[in-house]
Amino acid sequence: MKSGQTTTGLWRLLSLPLLLFFLLPLVALLLRAPFDRIIESVMREQVRSAIGLSFVTTLISAAIIVVFGTPVAYLLAVRHGRIEKLIDTVIDLPTVLPPSVAGIALLLAFGRRGLLGPAFTVLGVDIAFTQVAVVLAQTFVAAPFYIKSAAIAFAGIEVDLTQAASLDGANNWDIFRHIMAPLAWAGLVSGLVMSWARALGEFGATILFAGNLQGVTQTMPLAIYIGFEANLDTAVTLSVILMGLSFSALLMAKALLNRAG
Repeated sequence: MKSGQTTTGLWRLLSLPLLLFFLLPLVALLLRAPFDRIIESVMREQVRSAIGLSFVTTLISAAIIVVFGTPVAYLLAVRHGRIEKLIDTVIDLPTVLPPSVAGIALLLAFGRRGLLGPAFTVLGVDIAFTQVAVVLAQTFVAAPFYIKSAAIAFAGIEVDLTQAASLDGANNWDIFRHIMAPLAWAGLVSGLVMSWARALGEFGATILFAGNLQGVTQTMPLAIYIGFEANLDTAVTLSVILMGLSFSALLMAKALLNRAG
């Protein structure tokens, strides 16, 4: 028992440098935050519009991710062939791509001179540097977080349950609606929360694909970038808000997973 406690203490000590490295910048941010003027900072037009735009676009992105990401997650959970492995790799790609690469790729795909640009021009649709571009950028970088979590949740359901339901005459939709989704709900919701938090903090792909137009495409991370040059209090205020939302999202996701476990 004594030896085990000593080993645990040693590992905690060895973990301390990296933990301090993570914590010190966050503590410095909180110490610098103008809490006495935070209401004044939030009431600025630039801050209010950035917060509003971030919430609207991320909610739309989250809805898109759930609608189109759930079938992908289900496929990855129930099928394990070569095609599914390739799909799994493609899904992982946005999480390791540099944000600038993601932004350029989106621009070359959906921009006016991009791959689908001529088709959009014929339809009179312009995507780049609009709020649609913001949503697409957020969806591109955030969707993998939901899909991976949902796939793990679906894969954890006992096959016997779905087979028994199938033998009783349930079709695929009934099995998904009455068995898969209810049993996997914690993984689905926690993945959605993590995906939403990632979309909320998206910067690189957004600024290249959607620009940084106040009241149009300027989300909270982009307003922080501008505020850093023009008004540090604005940048710090938005940073604290984003940090608080991200921390809350992590706590919620972990609580859901622990409850499910």
